[in-house]
Amino acid sequence: MHSDAIVIGAGPAGLATSRELKVRGVAHVVLERGAVAESWSRLYDSLTLHTGKHMSHLPGMRFPRGTPLFLSRDTFLEYLHAYRAKFELPIVTGIEVKSVTREGDVWRVDDRTARALVVASGIISNPQIPRIPGAESFRGVMRHSITYRRPDEVRGKRVLVVGAGNSAGEIASELGREGIDTTVAIRSGANVVPLAILGVPIQYIAFMMRKLPRAAREVLVGAMRLVSPPPVIPRSKQSPLDAIPLIGFRLVHAIREGKVKLRGDIESFTPAGARFNDGREESFDEVLLATGFRASMPFLGELVTRDARGFANRRDRVVSTDQPNLYFVGHNYDSTGGLTNIRQDAPRAAAYVKRNAASTQ
Repeated sequence: MHSDAIVIGAGPAGLATSRELKVRGVAHVVLERGAVAESWSRLYDSLTLHTGKHMSHLPGMRFPRGTPLFLSRDTFLEYLHAYRAKFELPIVTGIEVKSVTREGDVWRVDDRTARALVVASGIISNPQIPRIPGAESFRGVMRHSITYRRPDEVRGKRVLVVGAGNSAGEIASELGREGIDTTVAIRSGANVVPLAILGVPIQYIAFMMRKLPRAAREVLVGAMRLVSPPPVIPRSKQSPLDAIPLIGFRLVHAIREGKVKLRGDIESFTPAGARFNDGREESFDEVLLATGFRASMPFLGELVTRDARGFANRRDRVVSTDQPNLYFVGHNYDSTGGLTNIRQDAPRAAAYVKRNAASTQ
């Protein structure tokens, strides 16, 4: 089976890329290991997007009138399924891509071949587990936060949430407000920014700031701190311009109100809990590692080189620097949000595929 392009992954990046290929008349197929948007369906129940709806839609289809500014997980999932149906995207589910090969000037994925390959497999399916001394001795439950769904799972337990990202902040504050004995361990601080300023989502502001000189953006970041509550979490040494910040003050308020306890770096785990870098040792029943994700593309093996975060090295945002006719969508993350970057990158990748397909005819 031969086509102009094969897309791997049917999450937001794969759906957007498929739509852009279709409107350009590029014959293609999307291969998905599970169901459409399955990774999103496995995220915690209370998840709400930080990007406002105007920066969260995919190309060609805005959210229906009356959609809340910040979408819930379930609302976003309904949108993704409606998107697939509206554009009648050629998705084949139940196909796990374990390896891809180059055969001359074409890509082979099992019994399928194509001139171009678009990797849109995202990051959610590749959670990262840090190596912390003593982890193997801990007698309680230790798991990545990707497996967390709702507070009832840990009710009555002493919970340690590890991480300084948005998942850590949201899960820890949710547990604390449910009356669950919750501690959050933050190794090296965090940059905390408001969810919105005067009703404008912070990521809209980040998007508008992106073309300003660095010095001007740093001044604006400093001004944002004036509308933030006094810090209770040590500030990260990195600028908010260089790393995705902790968005919103839910965790800050939960710590200040005594609903969540704040600790620093973990020196080691113990059979009963954890020892922190200040020498304090505490007992926990469960540890949730909200320690992030890395790019999920094991099927590429040694075909590409990777940057420090595990993403393939690219030029012009989407083009592989290692292989011809290889593109990536959903692999750019910054303060404007992953979905905003997908909306920018999907048309870019599709345009490259279209030009290359036309040049071979």
